[in-house]
Amino acid sequence: MFNPYFLVVFLYIALAVLGALDASLINFELLPGFVGLRWMRVHFITLGALTEFAFGILPVLVAARVGVPRPKIRWDIWLTLNLGLLILLMGIPPINAALITTGGTLIFIAATLLMIQLGKMRATDTAQKSEGRKFYLVGLAYLLLGILVGTGLWQGWSTWLQIKVPIEVHIHANNWGFMSLVFAGLLVDLYPSFAGRSLAWPRSITPIFWMMTIGALGLVLGPWFQSNLFSVPGLILHLSATIWLLLNVIKPLVGDRQLRTPGMLHLITAYAWILAPVLVAPLIILQVSGFPGAGIEQNAPQALIYGWVLQFGYAMIPLLFRRIFLPDTPSKLGGNWFSLIAVHLGGIFLWVGIFLHEQQATLHGVAYGLWFVSMLPIAYELWQIVHNGINNLQDKNVVPIAAESGD
Repeated sequence: MFNPYFLVVFLYIALAVLGALDASLINFELLPGFVGLRWMRVHFITLGALTEFAFGILPVLVAARVGVPRPKIRWDIWLTLNLGLLILLMGIPPINAALITTGGTLIFIAATLLMIQLGKMRATDTAQKSEGRKFYLVGLAYLLLGILVGTGLWQGWSTWLQIKVPIEVHIHANNWGFMSLVFAGLLVDLYPSFAGRSLAWPRSITPIFWMMTIGALGLVLGPWFQSNLFSVPGLILHLSATIWLLLNVIKPLVGDRQLRTPGMLHLITAYAWILAPVLVAPLIILQVSGFPGAGIEQNAPQALIYGWVLQFGYAMIPLLFRRIFLPDTPSKLGGNWFSLIAVHLGGIFLWVGIFLHEQQATLHGVAYGLWFVSMLPIAYELWQIVHNGINNLQDKNVVPIAAESGD
């Protein structure tokens, strides 16, 4: 039952909670700002909680789907990943190139080892397969690209690789590549277990995979060459695949109360925050006079991470924590009405603040404050799951000990 990744996931979620509170207090001028913390907060969620979560669950999930024994914890991967994250997070606030490069290199090695591990997991029975595995492998490949470009920012690799806008390439590889594909794979593999039915169109999974993969490539090559000839087709493909996947999720639940539960709404409505930057992208590209393009480019990634990435985790992480720590309990997505409302209000306040520049600090302070309080019930839910799981394990161990004493 013990999975060291999940312990670290909980710790990074706790750091993300504190990071959102810190951002709120800074915007209200109750704490001084510090260069580098903005990106560190994002990495608590992306490379911290969500990457640890993916590394911990993907081998277990793929093994279960293809019908092979549950793999043992690969301590070499765990140690390499966590050393890399620790060193990277130490290097981000002071912008220390040596620490960032070392940390990125170790994470790159860990991701490569995980890809090799997943690649070796093949079904013994042709009837058994993990539809999500191809999403995971390509998603991890995009993570490698994101690490390479992100680390290269501090070593001059962007010039050598002729990357026009390296920060956007880094963000797009991680968000549209790694996160999008891994999330899609999780929906494909886990939907029958928490929804109690199959996706609407199971045969659509392969075309969705290719559309999302090629779309992500276009979104990476767009800023790489600073050309909309790649970005626009990539965006259309990726967005179409995402909508198709969501329709697969929603259609079987139409008319069912399950569609109106907080956990399911967290999963589905999280994707609304992908649409927000997409809808304003044409206005940025056309450089419409008076439109806050720079403000959107600076702040939209925050709304995307907190509104989409973190909110997807609100639903999915507690579900899989229950599978690991409380395997005898029913599958249930995480979240409640308070976390659902608060996280969406946070995104609304952040976007409104982009357009109302004079009130931006106050509105963004409210946004981060709402994201902070939205995380609290999720953190408490995870703590309850872990606490109950450990208690159950202790109870099971006490029974044979007591029996032996009685003999």
